[in-house]
Amino acid sequence: MSHTRRSFMQRSAGAALAAAALPEALSLPVTAAAPAAPRIRIGVSTYSYWHFDKVKYPIEKVIENAAKLGFDGVEILHRQMASEDRKYVNNLKRMAFSLGLDLFFLSIHQNFVSPDKAKRQEHIDHTKRCIDLAVQLGCPAIRLNSGRWGTIPDFQKMLDAGGKEDPLPGYTNDDAFKWCIDSINECLPHTEQAGVILALENHWGLTTQVDDLLRIYKSVNSPWLCINADTGNFVGDPYPQFAKLAPHAIVVQAKTYYGGGVYYTRDLDYKRMAKMLRDANFKGYVSLEMEGKEDADIAVPKSLQLLREAFA
Repeated sequence: MSHTRRSFMQRSAGAALAAAALPEALSLPVTAAAPAAPRIRIGVSTYSYWHFDKVKYPIEKVIENAAKLGFDGVEILHRQMASEDRKYVNNLKRMAFSLGLDLFFLSIHQNFVSPDKAKRQEHIDHTKRCIDLAVQLGCPAIRLNSGRWGTIPDFQKMLDAGGKEDPLPGYTNDDAFKWCIDSINECLPHTEQAGVILALENHWGLTTQVDDLLRIYKSVNSPWLCINADTGNFVGDPYPQFAKLAPHAIVVQAKTYYGGGVYYTRDLDYKRMAKMLRDANFKGYVSLEMEGKEDADIAVPKSLQLLREAFA
């Protein structure tokens, strides 16, 4: 038998044995890999670099800083924007995309707590305009406030009072809840058509108490209204309150207070909060709001490291 013929027969026999073993191999159970836990993305709010000082910190600079530090995205504070001109807005979007960042959240202000229907309509119209602005920026969600009575005009004094204000004479908090719920409902068709989610925040005023925030959220009862949970905006023990919001949250604003807080200081256990979010199957963004007096160029990198360790 030639060497070539013998090699061919050996290869053929090996192939036959492999074919015979194939049905047995196919019958073996296939073990699927366990799904990996979702990676929680970490962004930075432009507010971290500007605490309503006289001179606005440029959002373009925040975007550059975020890319250098390794953030996943940037939250834009509407009041920090230099303008709403199309050229300016488009440039922010271009910069973020070219640097590999999401513009994931537009944080706006409005106040639906007013007996004056015309004033409420102004804030409804403002919200709709900001929804359109979010579309232009490519932001999938905007921060929504309930508003407050304003019977304690000074913000710091309102905070010192535990975020509670008395209603205007002749009115009750139930009136305020109705105004807020009706105003949000009026915004819903616009936000649904635009594809932008409203994220109601525990931002003092009518939403100081978590149960009051959830009262509004559940009364509206729409997939286009979710929760933006701010880790620092709690009176009393934050953890049971945060746990109530976690299942409904699409964004979490995580405050740090290096150098002492601008308004107050909280010592927050972010590993504990991270576990609450994982238990709630949270898949959204955690957005850093550095609200300390330390220079942001020092405090923001430290804050990012803190959040990375907590949410790893």
